[in-house]
Amino acid sequence: MYPRSKQYRFAILAINTGSTSTKIAVYHDEEVVLEHTLSHSAEDIARFATTEEHLLWRRDLILEALNEHNIELATLSTVIGRGGLLRPVESGIYEVSEAMCEELRTTPSQHASNFSAIISLDIAKSLGLKAYIADPVVVDEFDEVAKFTGIKEIRRRSIFHALNQKATARIYAADIDSKYEDLNLIVAHMGGGISVAAHRKGRVVECNNALDGEGPIAPERAGSIPAGALVDLCFSGKYSHKEIRRMLSGKGGLVSHTGKNSVKELVEDALAGDAEAKQAVDLMVYGVIKYIGQMATVLKGDIDAIVLTGGIAYSKYITDAISQSCRFLAPIAIYPGENELQALAMNALRLLRGEAEAKTY
Repeated sequence: MYPRSKQYRFAILAINTGSTSTKIAVYHDEEVVLEHTLSHSAEDIARFATTEEHLLWRRDLILEALNEHNIELATLSTVIGRGGLLRPVESGIYEVSEAMCEELRTTPSQHASNFSAIISLDIAKSLGLKAYIADPVVVDEFDEVAKFTGIKEIRRRSIFHALNQKATARIYAADIDSKYEDLNLIVAHMGGGISVAAHRKGRVVECNNALDGEGPIAPERAGSIPAGALVDLCFSGKYSHKEIRRMLSGKGGLVSHTGKNSVKELVEDALAGDAEAKQAVDLMVYGVIKYIGQMATVLKGDIDAIVLTGGIAYSKYITDAISQSCRFLAPIAIYPGENELQALAMNALRLLRGEAEAKTY
């Protein structure tokens, strides 16, 4: 049970919809008064014939959870959700509109994160409030040269853990009495997907596509794959388009090598002498180290710190291995966890206090 604030100015509901869960939090200013995870089985999700039915079900679960924890909706100041797979945008806080929700409903790039904005607006409208998203995964601040590839028809996309990367970078800056916009940082978010980004004076100018095709191997994602071998696999006749996509994201990475997606379990297995587990974990670490090195060259060696974050950053085995290889580049700072609900709430609080302005999508 969380302590209830006796005095507060703003109450914020943050919503983060994922593929197997819906996470919610209520903040009274900076203080969390509720953080709750609603888990969804594959059977739960499979029973819905339409996206709208699925959305309404998740919304009702959120409302029921708030009621069970004695959160009075009338006390809320705003609702903020995780941003989904929209078209590329600059970093910032965006007001959710009906047009944005329609795009999230119809985009070919379907992901559970698309639900957050839609549900946030639904709840906010019922209360006469506005809803927002902050730093969606499609934040694009790349240098122009970073967007091109060796095939003219193919351009790189900025898809990464923008919300947690930006929030953690700001926390680090505050901890050293500096401003995020004054620093050059390399931030590695390590979770179900892994993104390693170069932050130059408050802008992410380079990062691997953490969703489906670049970077280190991750628990469920294949990362960068030799192009020729992938083309041969695609035309081997053995796999459908959908199956190949699942190899890249969902059944790739550690799952492909070991059948497991739990880094905690694999590290325990490695320390117990499991050679296959050790090889897979070391491969993932090697990839992170290699991409940190790439980002160091993008920043021309002018690096204030390397920041490790995400759920995998709880593993001392992994953070020690990365630190041993990369500490010659810059100091290493470790901020475990994803902290996405807190990041959403703090963005909303900045807006409510007049410290930031909402952008129009």
